[in-house]
Amino acid sequence: MSQAVPVRANDAQSASQLVEKACMTMDNFMSDSKMGAFRDLLKQAKAVVIAPQFLEGAFMVGASGGSAVAMVRDDKDGQWSAPAFYRIGGASFGLQIGGKSSELVLLAMTERGKNALLGNSVKLGVDAGLAAGPIGMGAEAATANLSADIVSFSRSRGLYGGIALDGAVIATRDSLNEAYYNKKVSPTDIFVRREVTNPQTACLIRNLPGSAQDEVATAVGGY
Repeated sequence: MSQAVPVRANDAQSASQLVEKACMTMDNFMSDSKMGAFRDLLKQAKAVVIAPQFLEGAFMVGASGGSAVAMVRDDKDGQWSAPAFYRIGGASFGLQIGGKSSELVLLAMTERGKNALLGNSVKLGVDAGLAAGPIGMGAEAATANLSADIVSFSRSRGLYGGIALDGAVIATRDSLNEAYYNKKVSPTDIFVRREVTNPQTACLIRNLPGSAQDEVATAVGGY
C-alpha cells in the first residue's frame, strides 16, 4: 500500500498533462490553414483520438508510439463524452530512436470505428479500416471519397503527411483512467454510461462540434 499512493499520484499527473497537451494539439489543428479537410470531417466524426506526441522512426520492440485521449459523440444529443486514455503502439511498433515526433489525430467516421474504441484494444486496419486524411489547399473536396472507419491526420513542425499506422494497436491505459477519475472505469463507463467527468476537459470540448463554445464560434463566423 505504501507504493500505491505515489504511483496513483504519478498516473494522475501524467493523465492531467496528457489532457493539457491534447488541448494544445486540437488548438493547433483547428487553427492550421492546411487542415480544412480535418475540420470538415470533424463535424461528422463519431469519435476522436488525440495523440499529442506520436513518435515514429526506428522502433524498439515492445515500446509504444504515443499516449492518447479519446472522446465519443452521443448519437442522440450530439454531446461529447469525457476522455478515456489510450496508448497507440504494438509489439513491433514502438518507441522512436532518432525518428521524429508528430501530433496525431484520428477521426472515427463510422459506427464500426467508434465501437472499436469500446473494447480494451483495437488493431488499426483490422478491427477498423484506416485511411490518411487529405492535407492542403482544396483537400476538403477529397473528403467526399473517404469511406474508411478511421481517418488519420498528422502534423510535425509544419510538415504534413501520413504516418504508417496499419497494424498499430490502440489499447486502454486503465491506470490513467482510474487515476484521472478517482475510480475504476472502462471505456464503456466513460463513453456510453457517462459515469465520470472532469472539469479540466473543457479545453478539449470547446473545439468539438456541438459544444456550447462551438455554437458561439459558429454564430460569430468561427470554425
